[in-house]
Amino acid sequence: MAKLDLNADTVRSVESSKLFERESSFQRKKSSSSLKASAVTEASPSSSQLFEGPFKGIVRDYKRRMPLYKSDIQDGFNSQCLAATMFLFFACLAPAVGFGALYSAATNGSIGTIEMITSTALSGMAYALFSAQPLTIIGGTGPVLAFVATLYKFSASAGLPFLPVYAWTGLWTAAILFLSAITSASNLVKYLTRFADEIFSCLISTIFIVEAVSGVSKTFTMPDAKLVTALLTLVCAATTYMGSSVLKSIRSKAYFNKITRDSIANFGPTIAVVCSALIARSAKLAHGVTLPSLSIPAQFATTTGRPWLVDLTAIPVWARWASFIPALMATVLLYLDQNITVRLVNNPRFEMKKGREKHNMIDGMHADMLVISVITALTSLTGLPWLVAATVRSVSHVRALSTFDSEGKSEKIYEQRITPFAIHAFIGACIAFAAPRSLMAQIPLPALSGLFMYLGVSSLPGIQMWERTKEIFKEPELSKKVKVQPWSGLRRRKVNLFTAIQIAALGAMFWVKGSPIGVLFPVLIAALAPVRFMLEEFGIMSEEEMKVLDNDD
Repeated sequence: MAKLDLNADTVRSVESSKLFERESSFQRKKSSSSLKASAVTEASPSSSQLFEGPFKGIVRDYKRRMPLYKSDIQDGFNSQCLAATMFLFFACLAPAVGFGALYSAATNGSIGTIEMITSTALSGMAYALFSAQPLTIIGGTGPVLAFVATLYKFSASAGLPFLPVYAWTGLWTAAILFLSAITSASNLVKYLTRFADEIFSCLISTIFIVEAVSGVSKTFTMPDAKLVTALLTLVCAATTYMGSSVLKSIRSKAYFNKITRDSIANFGPTIAVVCSALIARSAKLAHGVTLPSLSIPAQFATTTGRPWLVDLTAIPVWARWASFIPALMATVLLYLDQNITVRLVNNPRFEMKKGREKHNMIDGMHADMLVISVITALTSLTGLPWLVAATVRSVSHVRALSTFDSEGKSEKIYEQRITPFAIHAFIGACIAFAAPRSLMAQIPLPALSGLFMYLGVSSLPGIQMWERTKEIFKEPELSKKVKVQPWSGLRRRKVNLFTAIQIAALGAMFWVKGSPIGVLFPVLIAALAPVRFMLEEFGIMSEEEMKVLDNDD
């Protein structure tokens, strides 16, 4: 009996020891988790803090992202990333060529196509290597072009050479952006909520769609237009747009297996562009109908033959200091363009993980602004166009890198640096080597117009402003049966009012962008924040309604 009691005591002792070990292990893990959470909390700025000590935000961004640099390389070698690279190569090269022609016209050849492509290639590769959010694609934008055109007119009226004025303005701009980066001034964009994000996203998508439609319609309205050429233009553009859309939709169909469906959907835009090019080539061989194609300079030299470095001493000292005034406007423009786009890329709906704190849309902005400031300084010294985050291309890049489940919902994003670097390296190859240059000359411009249309249209789904705009034209009860939206519980009249205000703001910005006062475009973007708060302040929308309609989550 004593022996049995002894064995029982031994068993209880062993069990107590194991229980103690489990509890100790749990406490150690809990303590470790608490320390990690504490570290994250200490590293993150408080919700009310707008500025931080020198380099604090930059160091935090790089500490979070740089340890993952190896995986940023390894995660880029797969078929999904290859498809995204091929798609975005066309989507980034075409605007570079197009903006180059527009810059040449606006600056009388001081900045042209070769400068634009060179800036796109070199700046894009540098940004891919050193940014904290490498999925953002930088490129030329309409507002920056409008500002440079205004700066050229000012230089001409003042009797000053344009490029030195441009260089000094850019250097001042780079210095201010550098100061904003080291003081974490990007925290200010927390005042730009979903209200502003959606307007800006829809605006950029609208610009892409309008440019695509106008590019095709011009072939019908030009005085010397030929019907055969116009019809072939329409066919090529439609082939790219519809082909990309149809092939993308295969992902959610029942045909083939999932791997095959995903591959076809991923390579859809590239397949559509190639098909369009083959149609144009066949028409040329069979009927002699020729369409305009991508025109890339055959020689790697500046447009006017000037030296690559701008002579900073070519303007008087007073003009160098006076360049600070237009630099203030350029700073606002680049700051807002860059940070709004990065906010959209960081949107929680994309569920990115690397270097991210959950639901924090400012992660990486300070380090990225540092990179933009350095790039702006270098492009200014060499007379190359300033580049900044391009909204539609960036969002399209993120979506092209997303994998989807059987129901079509995003389940993973390949967060890496290979695709943005490769995209811009291939663009650089088009001006450095004859073979890719001659190959790109076979791509008809109408095919790229169709690609622009696809970029603009495919960027709209998922934007609540777009979904609410469609609901205006739907029968309320039927639309609720199809899909219950976050705002379904609100009064329809108030939802439509909120949407109408966003549409009015979009219309105003679109008009200003193409008007003689287009240089004021960044002021309108900045004004979206006070407009949003006025809606609540003046009782147009209640606090509860704004929590639903303007929720960033």
